[in-house]
Amino acid sequence: MLEDRSQELRERYGISYRITGVASRRLGWIADAGGLDSASLPGVSRAGAPAPHQDVRAWLAAARADVLFEASSLNVENGQPAIDHIRAALEHGAHAITANKGPIVHAYRELRDLAAARGKRFLFESTVMDGVPVFSLFPQLPLIHLQGFHGILNSTTNVILGEMEQGLSFDEALKKAQELGVAETDATHDIDGWDAAVKTAALITVLMDIPVRLDQIERDGIRDLTTSAVRNAKRDGWPFKLVCRARRTANGVEASVKPEKVLSTQPMARITGTSSYIYFETDIFPGLAITEENPGLYATAYGMLADFVRAGKG
Repeated sequence: MLEDRSQELRERYGISYRITGVASRRLGWIADAGGLDSASLPGVSRAGAPAPHQDVRAWLAAARADVLFEASSLNVENGQPAIDHIRAALEHGAHAITANKGPIVHAYRELRDLAAARGKRFLFESTVMDGVPVFSLFPQLPLIHLQGFHGILNSTTNVILGEMEQGLSFDEALKKAQELGVAETDATHDIDGWDAAVKTAALITVLMDIPVRLDQIERDGIRDLTTSAVRNAKRDGWPFKLVCRARRTANGVEASVKPEKVLSTQPMARITGTSSYIYFETDIFPGLAITEENPGLYATAYGMLADFVRAGKG
């Protein structure tokens, strides 16, 4: 996507770039401040790669990085190693852009304040609803007070419930979601509600400015729903959805992630497949909703690209 939009980045935003470092489990830490040929990287093996560096700080220094794209896997328990990657980038003097929800839940204020102290950006639009402007929306709405939200933020469970409505068992529906590439081989984080809970915590932490731990969010997944219960609910006009909710209270916030029956005439009931939905309740706008209809493979990458533009514009 960087290459596809490179001309527009230059002409419209005055941003040019070169890739000076790539790190992965397969390649190790590769850096060349003069620039790497991105076309050849997929074919590079660890044995044939340039001399790798031993840790993220040495790698950032060798790459002379101005921006870090952090896209490691979610660690629900503590957000690592993504937190260390982002902290190292900011201390190095680079903007940090992540698609990983863990650092938002476990270290948002630390990383936000570090970025501000270093005059850099810490951006994370891709962490919830792919590249849809959820986090970047509210800075465009000054003096708005967010009272709460609800929505459907996990596409895997949405697909599984849809297949169960067609008569498949839970295991059959999960297998089909995996074959479609929607569900991971180990889909525990999705079906037990962890992914949705982390997204809910991220929204609360950033948009409501209330630090919240995952154990403060009531969480229940879809694992125990039966095909008959799901089909009957659909037939009766109250389909099951895995719903995320948060509401500001006098003592902080109340939040939950759990299966709910949703009236078929409500917008949430019409969210199917890999689509997502969020409904914000504010003091000025009683209801402000965003729907993402069946995003493609590039949606998350676009969120990181949009953050790249935001960082480049200063």
